[in-house]
Amino acid sequence: MPTPVSSIRNLGPAYEVACDRAGIASAEELRDLGADAAYARLLESGMRPHFIGYYVLVMGLQGRPWNDCKGAEKKALRERFDAIKAASFDASQDALERMLDEIGVRPPR
Repeated sequence: MPTPVSSIRNLGPAYEVACDRAGIASAEELRDLGADAAYARLLESGMRPHFIGYYVLVMGLQGRPWNDCKGAEKKALRERFDAIKAASFDASQDALERMLDEIGVRPPR
């Protein structure tokens, strides 16, 4: 039986819903994808990019508290986040399309 995404440290029910929307159905699948690929899928499924959401995922997959990210490590994660965001988030998508994605009217991209 698959383990829920919310069983991973720092990730709660809202993150689990976002993962489900992105086609990530379990903690095992999330771990197999890794933080960068999983976050890219989350953005591609319509989730709005947010740096804290990204590093919470990274820290959770490492079994660390979300606020354990500091200094040079946080700076390096910001650079990774910016690259993922640039490659995976379409800022030109209009508000109506984002809303349709959020409520699940359109199939995941």
